[in-house]
Amino acid sequence: MMTDPIADMLTRIRNAVRVEKPFVDVPSSRVKRGVADVLKREGFIWDWKEVDEENPSSTLRLELKYGPNGERVIQTIKRISKPGRRLYTRSKELRPVLGGLGISIISSSKGVISDREARRDNVGGEVLCEVS
Repeated sequence: MMTDPIADMLTRIRNAVRVEKPFVDVPSSRVKRGVADVLKREGFIWDWKEVDEENPSSTLRLELKYGPNGERVIQTIKRISKPGRRLYTRSKELRPVLGGLGISIISSSKGVISDREARRDNVGGEVLCEVS
């Protein structure tokens, strides 16, 4: 049994980017699909899709994004709220990551959204991770 599946997903992404893999496979869940969707909307990955949909434990495939000369789009990806210490924040307390070059991914009442969307919609929630 895995205690923190979100941290496992972020570690798989971090390791795949470090060795410049074109894609990474992670076990699928609703929250992970939300995180993948935010990463796609914010331009950190090309796309994601569900693989092996007929199995009860389907797999999420993320197509990683690199620059024209092979530079990494995802420089750092860090888990903020952990199972032992959850971190919740209001929309007014959300600050830009790396001067606006990065994002925070928030689990809110409107689903999994980026910090920009949370400030725009005036919603807070649990800060899952930061990506820059």
